[in-house]
Amino acid sequence: MEVVRNFPFLSIIMALFSGPLCSVLGRQAAKWVNTAVISLIGVMSFAVLLFTVRTGDFYVYQMGHFPAPWGNEIRFGQLEAWMALFFCVIMLLCMLSGRRELARETEPTKQNLYYAMVGLLLSSLLALIYTNDMFTAYVFVEINTISACGLIMIRENGRTLEAAMRYMIMSLLGSGLLLMGLCFLYDLTGHLLMSNIRESVTALAASGEYHVPLLVAICLMSVGIAIKSALFPFHAWLPDAYGYSTLSSSAILSSLVSKGYIFLLVKIFYRVIGFDVVRESKVVNVLFIFGILGMILGSVFAIQEDNVRRMIAYSSVAQIGYIYMGFGLGTAAGMIASLYHILSHAATKSLLFVAASGLTDVSDERTDFLGLTGAGYRNKLAGLAFTVGSLSMVGIPAFSGFISKLLFAQAAYETRHKMLLALVALAISTILNAVYFMKTVIRLYTPGWRAGLTVAQAKITVKDQPLKSAMLVCFIMLNLFLGLCSEPLVRLMIEGLERFA
Repeated sequence: MEVVRNFPFLSIIMALFSGPLCSVLGRQAAKWVNTAVISLIGVMSFAVLLFTVRTGDFYVYQMGHFPAPWGNEIRFGQLEAWMALFFCVIMLLCMLSGRRELARETEPTKQNLYYAMVGLLLSSLLALIYTNDMFTAYVFVEINTISACGLIMIRENGRTLEAAMRYMIMSLLGSGLLLMGLCFLYDLTGHLLMSNIRESVTALAASGEYHVPLLVAICLMSVGIAIKSALFPFHAWLPDAYGYSTLSSSAILSSLVSKGYIFLLVKIFYRVIGFDVVRESKVVNVLFIFGILGMILGSVFAIQEDNVRRMIAYSSVAQIGYIYMGFGLGTAAGMIASLYHILSHAATKSLLFVAASGLTDVSDERTDFLGLTGAGYRNKLAGLAFTVGSLSMVGIPAFSGFISKLLFAQAAYETRHKMLLALVALAISTILNAVYFMKTVIRLYTPGWRAGLTVAQAKITVKDQPLKSAMLVCFIMLNLFLGLCSEPLVRLMIEGLERFA
């Protein structure tokens, strides 16, 4: 099984080189290369997961077998392998779901470039998961930003170009703050390798030296990643970016891109700084407050929307708030709840975007609620899928959202001074989630027929869109899997987090 230790590095390299390869291939060849690469990396990630679960340990892969500070490192354990596998599954389902829309909404000569951007995006996500070097992480943060921007603007209409510009401006601001924090940290410790930085930071914290510069570094990196992951109030770019992109872009952006940044923040907290030092800095208290504001105000913004895709996008602001609220609890239980919510949100949000696309297909491409009246009858599978996603977001038992909200509630009980505020925010946010998601579901199943809509336009069966229908079923099954089989996953994440530092 020694060969398995090479798989994380090979996964990053394969995804990275698939981008340039797809850019010079025809659209059909690029499509199949992209699908094959994502699938193969998923299989390799599964093998790494089995290997790390069986051995129960983490492993370090040295580039060129050179130790630090001359060499670069990849470090992986159960948690990293599981995240890599999950991200590959979600990306594959999103890409297969949006093939029809991609062919319809983008120029044929640019579709191979789209697959190139997806390959680069996947490589950056894998690098953020696996790398043990802070500067390498920053480089792939920038690759992630550029490729995500390409996914947004591939349609080349006014709204997507504006959304891409806003996304780029905010992302570059976040990247700049992250780089400044990294420079402060390098100046204090003289290291870029995460494990070496941790040793130096622990010594500095114990001696009390350079307390203010260390606090500034933690704040800069936290704020930078908060901006890039759309934590309230840095969310202004998100609704347009998610709401007007192609189907695959919206699903991937909402479910994966921000999660890669958030996973990097988890690594910074645990492996670079040390969670005890982060907790003593009180940065988690700030994240807790803004997380709660995002949970509530993101839902308020979603209630006010009349466009179903923008409503789903604003819902992501609320769900990102949940994750940061869990960080803000300052406990291992809160971190586990946030990590599980990353899975739940990724699986559910992509399901909602794909289902919404199926509903607009039978509504003359209208995305307003009036135009979607009765769409659940016209596309029954998409209506069922949207209902499942809505129930999950609300937190109904048997679905993934219930497990993450239950974990948040349990984690809140461990923090006496934050317990009441966290539980009240969970209750208010859940009620608000029910308001806008159930309102939409009721609209989908309200009998109504719009003038000018022919029978051929009005009804879509599984046979009409077999690939998208199959992906909807897969998303539903994945959501139920996360909701009904959570115990082994939570145990895996607990064991992985214990070895994360």
